Amino acid sequence: MTFDPAAFSPAHFLWTFKEGIATVTLNRPERKNPLTFESYDELRDTFHSLKQTRQVKVVVLRGAGGNFCSGGDVNEIIGPLTRMDEAGLRRFTRMTGDLVRAMRACPQPIIAAVEGTCAGAGAILAMASDLRLAEPGTKTAFLFTRVGLSGADMGACSILPRLIGQGRAAELLYTGRDMTSEEGLDWGFYNHVVEDVGAEAHALAQSLASGPSIAHAITKRQLECEWNVSLDEALEMEARAQARCMETNDFKRAYAAFANKEKPLFQGN
Repeated sequence: MTFDPAAFSPAHFLWTFKEGIATVTLNRPERKNPLTFESYDELRDTFHSLKQTRQVKVVVLRGAGGNFCSGGDVNEIIGPLTRMDEAGLRRFTRMTGDLVRAMRACPQPIIAAVEGTCAGAGAILAMASDLRLAEPGTKTAFLFTRVGLSGADMGACSILPRLIGQGRAAELLYTGRDMTSEEGLDWGFYNHVVEDVGAEAHALAQSLASGPSIAHAITKRQLECEWNVSLDEALEMEARAQARCMETNDFKRAYAAFANKEKPLFQGN
């Protein structure tokens, strides 16, 4: 089935689509936007669908009401998990991992616009995004240890050390403590700390959406897959990837615009 971003109407979060930018808004502000079994499912399926949706150039992920996401809903997820058998628990943990897979596999850059509380699975959603902006005062916590769980959740032991280093990641995952917005910026988790995260995220999304979407998709893929290969392998992968970009009309348009001292108009082909 073809995914139509203009007609999409999800049941468990808000969705807007305009000028190539899709905005996903977690919308349970009275509870600081916790996730449920259903919202996990729908988010995973949505990001999976974006893999074949060229109309969407960039995704902005945010929360409603001044908070990003407080993690899994205590009553709707945590409680039921304590009553599940081993098979049910593995279905759940694999499903949550599949959401991260879908976010990393979709070709669009994902911008997390983070404010207020960003905890547990909410911190994972920010972590799994490509770019992260935060407002001053944002508190980010990988708090799994506080409920008797390990920090090995939804790829945290793999992705978080890449972003902030092994020692800092270990501290956050062992202690479950809050990372301040200042620490997040200093450590490289957040790209910028800004006063109006919604406006800044949209401005960044507009800038990326007007750029070469095929090239952006290739950059995202190579950032992901080159982590575990040798330099020789990475150079060969990038040689093939860049040659593919050089075959696009966007590349030819950019050259013509440069030659004529004009701004290039990228069309994603």
